Amino acid sequence: MNKFLKLLLCLLLDAMGYISFVIPGIGEFSDIIWAPVSGFIMTKLFKGKAGKIGGIIAFAEEALPFTDVIPTFTIMWVYTYLIKAKPTTKKLK
Repeated sequence: MNKFLKLLLCLLLDAMGYISFVIPGIGEFSDIIWAPVSGFIMTKLFKGKAGKIGGIIAFAEEALPFTDVIPTFTIMWVYTYLIKAKPTTKKLK
């Protein structure tokens, strides 16, 4: 998957997590369903150890009250494509 398409998907998934703020009373109940789903999606979207850790964090962030404002998917994208994947520079001799 193209990394910019994945960024768009991450932004949409984070927006879905914000829905609980839109519907008072029902919102926190929706997190009971969304928390495991978001954790699963995170592990499938980002492979390896980072994806597994991200899945646990995404689950916890959605399961805990008042933490929905954290854009977990977008942060994971930034980590994967901007921080972790920094190009290495080779020194010329």
